[in-house]
Amino acid sequence: MADYDEPISDAEKVRIASDFIKHAPPGEFNEVFNDVRILLSNDNLLKEEAASAFSDYNKDQFTPVKLEGTDEQVLVTKHGELPDGRFHDPRSKKAFHYDHLRKEASNLADHDPNPTAEPWRSAIEESVTAYVRDHYPHGVCTVYGSSSGGTINITACIEDHQFQPQNFWNGRWRSEWSVSFQPSGGNVEVTGILKAQVH
Repeated sequence: MADYDEPISDAEKVRIASDFIKHAPPGEFNEVFNDVRILLSNDNLLKEEAASAFSDYNKDQFTPVKLEGTDEQVLVTKHGELPDGRFHDPRSKKAFHYDHLRKEASNLADHDPNPTAEPWRSAIEESVTAYVRDHYPHGVCTVYGSSSGGTINITACIEDHQFQPQNFWNGRWRSEWSVSFQPSGGNVEVTGILKAQVH
């Protein structure tokens, strides 16, 4: 362990700042970012070296975003991330750039869905959307589909949040449900993860 009078390296500062950002409570990303910005006192270092922490946080939190010209929000998740760093909305069949600091979508472009999985994905999305509307006051869902070797893979992500910092609490619900199956039928298993976070 270093003595207290030894300076902390930039790499260590970025690691510490990234940990603070990745563990920001729901609804308090901006407050944590601003505090870390003051502590680090180096905007270039923060934006250039800790940028992956912003992305990781938004994907892990299933951050909802509204795309221009769409009725429903889409969730920013690892399942919707494209190889070039953009994201896609399976419902609107659009790809977009997401600014992880401003929490805004831009540069919308058409994005073709997986043709084998799309009929299944779309049908499941319709049911999940109805479920979310009935059970989550501010809920957003995004359903992703892919196929590989004749197997259809569907992942449904659900997010709902209530932020009331004036009452000293914020909360977020996230759940992720996955299923893989052969189009010909058979038994399948749905697996899921749910996270409730209140601060």
